[in-house]
Amino acid sequence: MRLALIRVRSPRSLVSERVARRSCAKRWAAQTTPPSAAGDTNMRAAWYQRQGPAAEVLVIGETPIVEPGPGEVRIRVVASGINPGDVKKRDDRFGVGMPYERVIPHSDGAGVIDAVGYAVPGSRVGERVWCFGAQSYRPFGTAAEFVVVPAGQAVPLSPNVSFEQGACLGIPGITAHRAVHVAGPVREKWLLVQGGGGAVGQCAVALARHAGARVVATVCSKGDRATAERAGALHVVVTDSLLPQELGERIRAKAPDGIDHVVEVAFDANIALDESVLRLGGSIAAYATGNPMPAIPFWPLVFKNASVFFLGSDDFPAIAKAEAARSLNEALEQGWPGFTIQARFPLEEIALAHETIERGAGPGRVVLSVRREGHGAA
Repeated sequence: MRLALIRVRSPRSLVSERVARRSCAKRWAAQTTPPSAAGDTNMRAAWYQRQGPAAEVLVIGETPIVEPGPGEVRIRVVASGINPGDVKKRDDRFGVGMPYERVIPHSDGAGVIDAVGYAVPGSRVGERVWCFGAQSYRPFGTAAEFVVVPAGQAVPLSPNVSFEQGACLGIPGITAHRAVHVAGPVREKWLLVQGGGGAVGQCAVALARHAGARVVATVCSKGDRATAERAGALHVVVTDSLLPQELGERIRAKAPDGIDHVVEVAFDANIALDESVLRLGGSIAAYATGNPMPAIPFWPLVFKNASVFFLGSDDFPAIAKAEAARSLNEALEQGWPGFTIQARFPLEEIALAHETIERGAGPGRVVLSVRREGHGAA
């Protein structure tokens, strides 16, 4: 068995960086901020300065607009995508504390570039884009009227794709692409996507099919079946009320020679099942777990010469993120319909949006509508 660690940041490493980041944030926030293209000097934003329940810690107000530095672009945000990780950071469920004195949440978003920094072509001004990593190693994310990101993290958005869809692509799409491709090419291979109705899961199904794989997806309920099928799964197995042995039999019935690669959302709960359906030399890519200290079927994985990859999206190689962005755009252009939007909230109701995600109500995505399309957006 080969275990591959993909630069997953530990709580200890995050804490050790806190002082340096806090100093950086202070210098950044203290900069003299020239006006935006519209002549504004302040922007509406949501932020928190302590962690805890959404309704208690999230604040709506005005804060200075930050100018893009060298190699950066500023985006006039239309939609801000919310991921479970954003909610967990706000509530400190990772146990690492406040990395900055003030955090504007959310890493994913979409809008129009309205300013560029040194060494970025001026022709990018006015470009429709989706962005990722806005609040990764940075204090200020997309829950604001403007956000600044490195130019490479602002990806062109087709005029045929809405800003809401663009705002949902970042973390789920990049995680899914890495989870599908980390072990190598997948064309003509059998992939099992566990949780094919979730945000990462449906992206993984779509990207695997786009790359020529044959996909079996598991979903928790009949309601998620349509989501996985819509993304392109050849076979969908509903896990509701099935015993692990029965589930394994149904998966093997779809792929009698075994699964080549597994995309795993619940490593602790599913690792034994994954091993049971994996073929010799197969691989597993895990991006989430319930129990952080799970038991594993060590010897069965060894005897299958299995490879296990643990994926932390913040620290994927830059080239992997660029490839993911390109593949996501291609999948959308070639017919993947993207996400179902479950709920939309204005910026002022960000606490309700976070609470909606915490309740886990519904299969679709939750977004903040920061600015209506057509109102300050190209």
